Amino acid sequence: MTTRILADVAASITELKANPMKVVKSAEGEPVAVLSHNAPAFYCVPAEAYEKLMDKLDDLELLAIAKERENEESVPVSLDDL
Repeated sequence: MTTRILADVAASITELKANPMKVVKSAEGEPVAVLSHNAPAFYCVPAEAYEKLMDKLDDLELLAIAKERENEESVPVSLDDL
């Protein structure tokens, strides 16, 4: 069975247990696919990359909301009323 690995860097669980920070530093800020029996068990993502990912997800959610609302009827408002 073949498995898709979604990272350029991979390490075994044994390597990660032996020296986690060495594995993380070797990836130079990129995610690491942690393998168990030659298949990805999980991904180790540096904090900065994770934060960027969460920001991107927030942006996509806001874009979806904006697209839903773009055809809604607008309500006229006077600046003096605000």
